[in-house]
Amino acid sequence: MEVKDRIEQLREELQLHNYNYYILDQPSISDFEFDQKLKTLEALEKKYPAFDDPNSPTKRVGGEVTKNFETVVHENRMYSLSNSYSKEDLIDWETRISKLVDGPIAYVCELKYDGASISITYENAELKQAVTRGDGAQGDNVTANIKTIQSVPLKLNGKDVPEKFDIRGEIILPFEGFAKMNQERLKNGEEPYANPRNTASGSLKLQDSAEVAKRPLACFLYNITGEKLGIQTQIESLEKAQKWGFQVPPHFKLANSIEEVLAYVNYWDQERFNLPYETDGVVIKVNQLQQQEELGFTAKSPRWAMAYKFKAEQESTRLEEITYQVGRTGAITPVANLAPVQLAGTTVKRASLHNADQIEKLDIREGDVVFVEKGGEIIPKIVGVDFTKRDTSSQPTNYISHCPECNTELVRTEGEALHFCPNATSCPPQVTGRIQHFISRKAMDVEGLGGETVALLVKEKLIENYADLYTLKKEQVLPLERMAEKSAQNLIDGIEKSKQISFERVLFGLGIRYVGETVAKKLAKEFKSMPKLMQASFEDLIQVDEIGERIAESLIQFFEVKSNVEIVNRLANYGLQMQVSEEELNQASSKLKDLTFVISGVFEKVSRKELKSLIEKNGGKNTSSLSKKTSYLIAGEQMGPSKKEKAEKLGVHLITEEEFLTMLE
Repeated sequence: MEVKDRIEQLREELQLHNYNYYILDQPSISDFEFDQKLKTLEALEKKYPAFDDPNSPTKRVGGEVTKNFETVVHENRMYSLSNSYSKEDLIDWETRISKLVDGPIAYVCELKYDGASISITYENAELKQAVTRGDGAQGDNVTANIKTIQSVPLKLNGKDVPEKFDIRGEIILPFEGFAKMNQERLKNGEEPYANPRNTASGSLKLQDSAEVAKRPLACFLYNITGEKLGIQTQIESLEKAQKWGFQVPPHFKLANSIEEVLAYVNYWDQERFNLPYETDGVVIKVNQLQQQEELGFTAKSPRWAMAYKFKAEQESTRLEEITYQVGRTGAITPVANLAPVQLAGTTVKRASLHNADQIEKLDIREGDVVFVEKGGEIIPKIVGVDFTKRDTSSQPTNYISHCPECNTELVRTEGEALHFCPNATSCPPQVTGRIQHFISRKAMDVEGLGGETVALLVKEKLIENYADLYTLKKEQVLPLERMAEKSAQNLIDGIEKSKQISFERVLFGLGIRYVGETVAKKLAKEFKSMPKLMQASFEDLIQVDEIGERIAESLIQFFEVKSNVEIVNRLANYGLQMQVSEEELNQASSKLKDLTFVISGVFEKVSRKELKSLIEKNGGKNTSSLSKKTSYLIAGEQMGPSKKEKAEKLGVHLITEEEFLTMLE
């Protein structure tokens, strides 16, 4: 047998044995035999490097060192899930989505694994790259580390594997492996890890993949995303993923009614304690992918899925002191400083008190024994006071009247829950926070500049606002702590490169209250340039889709402040993008202006995603539900009869895919 054939044969054998062991839990050879085959393959690959393969089973031992993890934009955005904490929430969700899609809805129930989210891309049945969730739009390339996880297939089985797709999952650390790791650390005189979730997440960012390979991580996969997948349902995608070689836990279940969903939730609320890994809830998804497409997404979450979170853990401890934090917008957040207490695998020392109303409502005071809960929020919260243990000399909490950072008198607008410090220009946390927001990934994404460096630049009085970044010189930043020649140059280069960032992200980066990522996109699309937006009246603003009175008022107030206008003008003079690019303007048209479309069914010439894009590029609006305001229903194959009936009843015009495309000619 030729060397190349022998190498290929060994790779296929090891891949099969790996699948039998980790996915099917049915090992067909001993560990010793497996190791011998692996060593033979390693020796052959070393002797004949011409036959190297980046997805060979020998690559699982790691050894690649990554000092800086490359930022990668997700081809298909990783959305977060909407959370529910009661059965009533699930019933309300089911009622909402039933009005938006045709026909009966079946659901797939899956356990919600508590780990680190990952998106793995496969091309031609081979692993191409693995990227962390990051902010949903982009994450870190951790491919070398993911390849060391035995349950992640490097090559896939089967002839029906799509040419290219992303598969999403969770990197977890089972209890048994976590316990062994901590035993080893204690034996070596090291601090034990706090909990499996944080340890799994931290493992993905280790610089040496050989260290990752030593950790008993697992990867549970639960969602396939891409074009032309040949898959009709979520159940089918899970079953195919298993067949192709992915580790899909066997606990998923098809439910044909919300009652069956609730029965699944009730069962796992108790049974979860018998699982060998952490789970904190159940994810419920609409089974039909066509119905998922019709339901679509909000700015943050898919409408077709809901996470039910199990009841949070609760402990009692003493509230030692109430302190106050100032956010980048000037919002004041009261914080409870607690006697340390163990909660959900972590030591809790602080908890959010939200606002003055919450403190008054629960009558929370310093010195109280309070009940602390860790639910869906990252930061624990206080949910009550143990009044039986209150000191008789205890005094009610007086909420602060002046900013704890700059001593400016706080303001509270009628109808607002929070107090604010109005000193936006010189209150230190606001100054630092606004610049940190400006350089963040979703905004200007300034490479080489992090939050700590921003704080240092402000402290050293090198900058006072985000426009000052563009006047920095390398010799000014070189003397800073932990700053070397190369890092100083990277910082200056990163600031210069950010001048190419699109107008909508510059607008988001300004940090105008209530102007988030989605709102910034809508404003950029409508007004096309910063000067036009700055001149827009209140009436002009509220005419824009999804721009309400609160957002309009915030924009007007921002541009009424002379210093804000001066900073924006400086940014324009430094060369930042203050209008929609020529390319976008050339692509856009007003052919569909003032027209509203609903898309339903399956299409041949273009995908639903492309249809939506064409509508938006030509000035039209996409909506998910029919109403009297709907101009056209684009009807594809397999559209439900009730949607057609509703369109006819409302007088909405039905058009085919071909008729829509003709409208654009």
